[in-house]
This record gives sequence, C-alpha cells and structure tokens, in this order.
Amino acid sequence: MLRIRGDQHVTRPDTVASEEPLEIRLDGTPLAVTMRTPGDDFDLVHGFLATEGVIRSLDDVSSLRYCDSVDDSGRNTYNVVDVDLAPGVEAPDTALDRNFYTTSSCGVCGKASIDAIRTKTVFDVPGDETRLTLATLLALPDRLRAAQAVFDRTGGLHAAGLFTAEGELVALREDVGRHNAVDKVVGDAVRAGRLPLAGHVLMVSGRSSFELTQKAAMAGVPVLAAVSAPSSLAVELAESTGITLIGFLRGDGCNVYSHTRRLVLPAQ
Repeated sequence: MLRIRGDQHVTRPDTVASEEPLEIRLDGTPLAVTMRTPGDDFDLVHGFLATEGVIRSLDDVSSLRYCDSVDDSGRNTYNVVDVDLAPGVEAPDTALDRNFYTTSSCGVCGKASIDAIRTKTVFDVPGDETRLTLATLLALPDRLRAAQAVFDRTGGLHAAGLFTAEGELVALREDVGRHNAVDKVVGDAVRAGRLPLAGHVLMVSGRSSFELTQKAAMAGVPVLAAVSAPSSLAVELAESTGITLIGFLRGDGCNVYSHTRRLVLPAQ
C-alpha cells in the first residue's frame, strides 16, 4: 500500500483485518450468514443463537461442527457451522422475521420490523443490584484497549470486553463486526455455563446501538458501556429492560442514560 503522511509517500506492506462469511445452519437448514473475522467461531454461533432467543443455555445445543466447505483450491475454509439443537428445542421460523444475510457492521439487517427484534429476555435484568464505582468505570476503556492484540496489528477491529463490577477482565473478543464481537463474548459465557451475566459490565469499543443493547439484555448484562454515542432506540431499550447504558466513556467522563443507580459516585 501507499502510505501518505504529509509530504512523505512510502510504499510498504500492511496488515489488514480478515473478513470472511460464516453461514450458520440449524440441522442442515441455513439460518443466517454473517461477515466476521475468523476465529472463536463456536463462541460466535452460541452467542448469536442466545442473543436471538433460539437457545437459553448450552444444554439447548446437542452438537455443532464445521462443514466440509472448500475453496477453488480444495482447501477447507471452515466457513459453515451446522448446529443440532437438543430434543425439544424449536428452531425459529426464519421465514417470518429475518433474511439470512447480515453484514459485519449491522446485526439486524434483514429484520422485518422493530417488533421482530425487540426480543424479550428471560433474565431479571431490572432486579440486578450490581453497583460499580466511577473510578472502576473510567478505567475500563484503557483496559479494553490494552487487551486488543489484533487491533494493534490492523487498527480495523471492534472489541467487546466482559468485566466484573470490580473491573476484572473476564473475556475479550475482536471482530470486524461490532455485533459479532459481542456475540463471541456471550457465546464464551454460554459454553462455560455462565449465563445470565448478572454482576458484569459489557464494554464495547464503538457506539451502543439497538442491537448491542438487545444482545446485552438477552445475556442478562446489567451494565453496557461504550466509548461512543448511543442511539435513541438503544436508550429506549435500555430503560425498558433495566440496563444501565453508558456512552462517551473516555478520559475522565461519561454519559449515563438510564438506571443511574448502579453507578457509585464519589462524595461531592
């Protein structure tokens, strides 16, 4: 690539973030295709199914495996995952509410309406009495950034980090898609049997959108924090589902848009 910085023009190699499609199938039937960064694919699938309301725990999945997908050279691309649901777990009626394709930038592309994506969580998020100090909250962006190994090489990935209320990093995932990074974190929790994620803070590197707020609610997360702005729908959904929504978390400040009771402020 040609690197231009003022009067300096330099041709040099560069590292870019990988992006490939992942098709998710249920019992051999296509459910969704998402553009993602390869890696932690099983976490991504479990998280996607959990935040879409298809499964509630690891027990709802009988098995999953990569399919024999090959490219023109005969190499296995590992871009198709087939999931067998446990007996008694019903597959969603995809014809009613979703097209199969989602991009790496939008987790709800193809949804028929807002009503179809306002999925109700089975977890008691409003009843979660988690509290965290302002100092702990303000330290999260630096802790998230310090753990982003792939971002250091590419500069092109979103990150989602799961923290305890004391600021301890539990899990971090990176992906070209913001919603994929969150699904990978949630999927890691599903596979470890840690849902609901009561008592935790979900920190995302970009903005807090409706779909990320929905995913947090579906996973039972009481606090969602982002370094950038929330959308109006994100604020509305956070208020109605009991999530403390925090935006513009950077430097020595932030904006708290809903359920401020969870944030412990220093004495004035």
